[in-house]
Amino acid sequence: MSSLKQETWEWAKAIVIGILVIVLIRSFFITNYTVSGLSMMPTLHNKDKVLVSKISYTVGEINRLDVLVFHVDNEDYVKRVIGLPGDTITYDNDMLFINNKRVKEPFLTSYEAFMNPENRFTEDFTLETLSGQTRVPQGTYFVLGDNRIQSLDSRYFLFVQKEDIVGKVVARYWPLKSATMNFTGKHPE
Repeated sequence: MSSLKQETWEWAKAIVIGILVIVLIRSFFITNYTVSGLSMMPTLHNKDKVLVSKISYTVGEINRLDVLVFHVDNEDYVKRVIGLPGDTITYDNDMLFINNKRVKEPFLTSYEAFMNPENRFTEDFTLETLSGQTRVPQGTYFVLGDNRIQSLDSRYFLFVQKEDIVGKVVARYWPLKSATMNFTGKHPE
């Protein structure tokens, strides 16, 4: 083989292998997602680009306050995990109670609407009044958007099935000035 043919062949192999590696990574490990809408403000904004780990919940656990991408009724959503399987949930006077213990939501405190004392940021509810169930069923999660005023979330479509979860949001990479890997503030427990 001439050196030009051999070099072309080597480049072609490298490109094919590179494409295969990218396809494998995107299929099994990590993917990107573009946030659509205002339901996760101030944490995530419309058109933010995020990386979603597809394996973090399969080899690890889904934790309270993780931000997930999941499917409901053939739509993709990005929301925050509030209730884990077996949890009881109550919202009273803009305070979250899980299993009768107050859980702080530090990611909300920078949102202007949350700071407005005249209006409730999150309407009062109990899990039972929303779903008829006292606890989050096994294999499901209760999720809320950070912008509780404008979020279509578990208050409407109820529980997210584990098998409908695409993955955990691990980083925002665009816009570059807002790049981050922290979506929870302090750990709640």
